[in-house]
Amino acid sequence: MLGALSTSTASLLAPMAARANTRGKGPIPYGAAVRTDPLYDDPAYQKAILDYCQVIVGEGGLKWIDLRPDRHIFDFTQPDRQLAFAEAHGLEMRGHTLAWHGAMPDWTETIASAEEARNELVSHIHTVVGRYKGRIPSWDVCNEPIAERPTRNAPIRDSIWQRHLGRDYIELALRTTAAADPAARLVINDYNFEQPTDEGRARRKFFLDLIRDLKARGAPLHAVGIQGHIQSDTAIDRSGLTAFVAEIDAMGLGVLVTELDVIDKPLPGPEPERDAAVANIAKQFLSAIGAACRPEAVLTWGISDRFTWVPIWFTRDDGLPNRPLPLDADYQPKPMMQVIQDFTHSFG
Repeated sequence: MLGALSTSTASLLAPMAARANTRGKGPIPYGAAVRTDPLYDDPAYQKAILDYCQVIVGEGGLKWIDLRPDRHIFDFTQPDRQLAFAEAHGLEMRGHTLAWHGAMPDWTETIASAEEARNELVSHIHTVVGRYKGRIPSWDVCNEPIAERPTRNAPIRDSIWQRHLGRDYIELALRTTAAADPAARLVINDYNFEQPTDEGRARRKFFLDLIRDLKARGAPLHAVGIQGHIQSDTAIDRSGLTAFVAEIDAMGLGVLVTELDVIDKPLPGPEPERDAAVANIAKQFLSAIGAACRPEAVLTWGISDRFTWVPIWFTRDDGLPNRPLPLDADYQPKPMMQVIQDFTHSFG
């Protein structure tokens, strides 16, 4: 177990922008997505975060639906509390997310023109990033920009931004974020890159095409976030994932694992067997990425099975609780946590 205030942990707290220049030095920082209320109200949850994490990211709070209940209102309650917790305990906080197709308040559907969309996106980013300038050093600027099943004619996912601005919204979001906080590390975050399917291969191809185009345009982009909501009934394309990450690395971009969990719905019910399978899947995923480069950070989407999004969409047919994360519902470590610790320390 990692002591939250140990010397080794303290050495990991430099901004991610600086970490890009110290690749290979020290263990990879580990972190988790957090929920605001238990961060303050559940001592066991708080202890788990402090025992294991060097980085946190809000599971919610910085999404448009949370920040912008009304066009003219910004509600910073959640991210302010998350960041206060992080700063009080020597943790780093990542920002998630500035431009996404999902979790949008209803009022955004009234956006009716390219000019209006541009003004709303630019104003939003300047307000949010400007508020946390110098305090949140890394942002998922664009989240999930690639279409679910991308094609040559439609590689970018439909969104309010894509409809009005086309794919240029991605470059606009990056440049606006860089203007709001020139020191921030800018990330594009997406998922399903590990799948050995036509869809997975297409997503890797069109994502790389997007990144190459952004770099050719001189857009400010520093790293790629690979989510890793891994479907446990689909094998990991280890060679395909390694080659994909190697291409990103060759472009001079960093790589983060941003939202790791294992969807355990189809796995056997007995906990020891299921936990071992989840750990093995996580190990394959991390090993495939680590074979190409040293990730800048590894974050799971939650730390404990007590708080996970997985049952919302992937409730088990046998009625047993899902177990997708490194700690169980009682905050006890499972084999997945050992896999993560072994991986993050293998680069030290």
